[in-house]
Amino acid sequence: MTDRPRKQIHLAAHFPGVNNTTVWSDPAAGSHIEFSSFRHLAQTAERGKFDFFFLAEGLRLRETKGLIHDLDVVGRPESITVLNALAAVTERLGLAATVNATFNEPYELARRFASLDHLSGGRAAWNVVTSSDAFTGENFRRGGYLDRADRYRRAAEFVQLAREFWDAGEEPVRHSGPQFDVEGRLSLPRPPQGHPVVIQAGDSDEGREFAAATADVVFSRHSTLADGQAFHADVKRRLAAYGRKPDELKIMPGATFVLGDTDAEAAERAHGIRRAQVGPQTAIAFLEQVWGVDLSGHDPDGPLPSVDPDPDSGLVQGRVRHADPVAVAERWRAVAAEKKLTSRELVIELTGRQSFIGSPATVAAQIDHFVQNDAADGFILVPHLTPGGLDEFVDRVVPLLQERGVFRTDYTGPTLRDHLGLPVPGRR
Repeated sequence: MTDRPRKQIHLAAHFPGVNNTTVWSDPAAGSHIEFSSFRHLAQTAERGKFDFFFLAEGLRLRETKGLIHDLDVVGRPESITVLNALAAVTERLGLAATVNATFNEPYELARRFASLDHLSGGRAAWNVVTSSDAFTGENFRRGGYLDRADRYRRAAEFVQLAREFWDAGEEPVRHSGPQFDVEGRLSLPRPPQGHPVVIQAGDSDEGREFAAATADVVFSRHSTLADGQAFHADVKRRLAAYGRKPDELKIMPGATFVLGDTDAEAAERAHGIRRAQVGPQTAIAFLEQVWGVDLSGHDPDGPLPSVDPDPDSGLVQGRVRHADPVAVAERWRAVAAEKKLTSRELVIELTGRQSFIGSPATVAAQIDHFVQNDAADGFILVPHLTPGGLDEFVDRVVPLLQERGVFRTDYTGPTLRDHLGLPVPGRR
């Protein structure tokens, strides 16, 4: 570190959804459908002066062996609908929705986010995702899927066209490109933020380049200090090619946390939570995602499967298949042998997000250390309980970050761009 001023930490709250983060069996776990759950978590995040509230999106329930994966959330409401409702019960908190650029259209999406930005007074954000999954595509008129390169080309032009609509306001837009040929009007004035904040989560080389060219925030997955520093440096250096400065893009990994009165108590709690998150059935689901074969008879508390993976399997639908499952299986076997882990223990070891575990003072120091050492600009926190899982963090950790002088004690502006320290873009 240099003698530069201490970086301010950015924090966001993720409402857990299509994943195994939530501990369903905990008596404190609540509904993922009732509005009261969304309201509680969002208002807790706003009480903690967080930058934004983040919703993921699943466009189709996943299947294994032709049956719905029964550990998924069923009946999850559509994200922008939820955020429009939350705009009425929050005042400053940013509101971020994940919307797929493969299976939507620029005009319709630009109008929905412009509406949210106006209704919330400038707090809207769009997490841009793409899909190469034909299984998901069956829900849509076009069906099918796009190759990886094509989906990023479509996404880049999609964001460009959405921004043309936002810039034009009620003026006509005429766009002719490889992916879209559009002439129309948005029917709304320019959004309060100019452009709603754009979030992106891809980690491939194409995804990093797309983020450097397009995104305001990157939702990354790097969990160690060294990996975080390498990712942070790589993406930030790419910005210059697009005429952008390093502070015009915020890198915010997803992270879990477990608190206790002491570090030892927190470690004990974390051990129990991880075993609840990865029960026997979940462990088998993760193995089948790699191996691509039916492992319903496999002992999750025994060694890894001895059979070879099937790289062309269609056993699991709706989950992203590993690019090289054979190589992944070899790596998993090496880790399991080195650490003498069972199948379930290995899944627990390898599938956790960046976790901060300890007393409130320890967790505050860990988060600050990552940010001051350029492994991140902040974190998107994913609590293991819905809707009350963020309460303890806000009550016990946020005040310590404020005492360190690295986190706001109040909002200084009304918009999400204000919270993130991002400029309002000029009209193009």
